Amino acid sequence: MNAKQETPLLDRHHRTINYLRLSITDRCNLRCVYCMPEEGISFLPHKEILTYEEMLRLVELCVANGIRKIRLTGGEPLVRKGVIGFIEKLNKIEKLKEITLTTNGVLLKEFARDLRKSGICRINVSMDTLKPEKFNAITRRPLFERVWEGIEEAESVGMAPIKLNVVAMKGFNDDEILDFARLTHRKPYHVRFIEMMPIGAADARMKGFISRQEILERISSLGSLHRLEPELMAGPAEVYALEGAKGKIGVIGALSHHFCATCNRLRLTADGQLRGCLFSDKETDLKTALRQGKDDGYLSDLIRDTILNKPKGHNLDLNNPRKCVRPMSRIGG
Repeated sequence: MNAKQETPLLDRHHRTINYLRLSITDRCNLRCVYCMPEEGISFLPHKEILTYEEMLRLVELCVANGIRKIRLTGGEPLVRKGVIGFIEKLNKIEKLKEITLTTNGVLLKEFARDLRKSGICRINVSMDTLKPEKFNAITRRPLFERVWEGIEEAESVGMAPIKLNVVAMKGFNDDEILDFARLTHRKPYHVRFIEMMPIGAADARMKGFISRQEILERISSLGSLHRLEPELMAGPAEVYALEGAKGKIGVIGALSHHFCATCNRLRLTADGQLRGCLFSDKETDLKTALRQGKDDGYLSDLIRDTILNKPKGHNLDLNNPRKCVRPMSRIGG
């Protein structure tokens, strides 16, 4: 079968693609202000979402063509039934080196041990504040303590590193930048500050944008900040550490210091659309081909065509916002 080829996925701009972000559901148990409106959105009909068997087949094809790392996203991936069994099957795929997961943490306390046993060694948790009242305002749900207990449970079962994703918002949580940085002195967590991006519900809130440079300048007031080498198959974060800290600090400058030239990823949505760029609405419909009974060679060609035509960059800046057709919960965070 054509899927057994070993040629890595390479785009027109000579970037090797080895990282797949797989959204397994568009459902979420929070209503974060930068992701969706308070009333929520219309979720996809269940029949439109790929089955685990369909996802597994597409992942096997991607791995056969060079993908080596997968991150499970949503919506919130832990709300989908059967996720542990799915992860166990993913871990049996030869040549797949790493499976990680991004979660909002609400269900993490009850899932942490099973996730660890299934093969998830490290996770990213969306955590935009260390203050319960702000957490309630951002997520529109009073679940701060539950999320923090989940993070501690993940640490207790041996997940490492635990990465906390913090979307920096001026006038809302930028007064906590130093508190998050200090957290790395006490805990071995990786705190990652992410610039707000003009996509989905966040588009109207770009007046709260704070750049990576300003974030780094503020953290530098705490002491020496050392730049570290990125990990193998690492994401776009620039990684730093404060002197004597147990953890690390990352900054992701999606707008002010974008990483398009080294982007190594694909995104597969829960309804089977393959995207070469978060900010591009161009998608390849794998689901229809899959359900029409196309063979692995045909599907592999679709995957390769998506890579070949991967955009060189997103062409976004503060003066050039773009409203994506899909909300973030349907693309995959």
